[in-house]
Amino acid sequence: MKSGFVAIIGRPNAGKSTLLNAFTGEKIAVISDKPQTTRNNILGIVNEKGAQVVFMDTPGIHRPKNKLGEFMVKEAENSVKGVDAIILVVSVDDNPSVNDDIINNIKNTDVPVILVVNKTDSTEKEKILPLIADYSQKMSFDEIIPISALKGDGVDIVYKEILNRLEEGPMYFPDDMVTDQPERQIVSEIVREKALWCLDKEVPHGIAVEITEFKERNDSSVYVGVTINCEKKSHKGIIIGKNGSMLKRIGQKARIDCEKFLGTKVYLEIWVKIKEDWRNSDFLIKNFGFDNKN
Repeated sequence: MKSGFVAIIGRPNAGKSTLLNAFTGEKIAVISDKPQTTRNNILGIVNEKGAQVVFMDTPGIHRPKNKLGEFMVKEAENSVKGVDAIILVVSVDDNPSVNDDIINNIKNTDVPVILVVNKTDSTEKEKILPLIADYSQKMSFDEIIPISALKGDGVDIVYKEILNRLEEGPMYFPDDMVTDQPERQIVSEIVREKALWCLDKEVPHGIAVEITEFKERNDSSVYVGVTINCEKKSHKGIIIGKNGSMLKRIGQKARIDCEKFLGTKVYLEIWVKIKEDWRNSDFLIKNFGFDNKN
């Protein structure tokens, strides 16, 4: 059978997580219109007859402003080591030059590199060909494919091109497994995603979501206790909202996706705590599960 690991890399908000979810057909990675959404490397596994492709969604490569940012960039840079292929995702909205550092880092790799020009649904078609021509001058990509990951246009073409370039190999995961992320982790990411969508500006980037309790009840429903950790007292007030309105909104949206994912009724209880400047605390970063050694 054909098998292999494929790193999905690129700048923040290029659409890497949307592409991963499109490949797997499942909501595995957080999607938001805000940059730097993905914090850890996340595996999405596609199984079919005679093939297993393990896609790795990575944090966007950017200039870090704190220790959490340094962790995220290191996660992304480490992701290209030992993989069998690389997908570089770029947005049609970006000037090609903003991706020069990433391209220079992978230019001499000995594995296939496919450039995916994403968000084609947001621009005129006549602008796409000059963009492709510009990128083709920067590096000899194995393939350049324009897509809309959000709408699913061209995703199957990318998958086929990856599959064509993988070699014979073992099955790395059971054939009914779609991600390496445990249920608790995906539920915490669902809550964080809803916070990203509901909150503005810097507040959502300063939160860490902990699952404090995850318990199946006798009626097969699931109780989930969640703590949203934020950095400032003022942020706590924004997250809770007037009379708890914002926290209720986040919880309602998260519960819908949690029930879809878990396939059962979910009781979600959320608290908000302050952990001042946690993104610059080595102890708290590791405590919240962000550790390059893992």
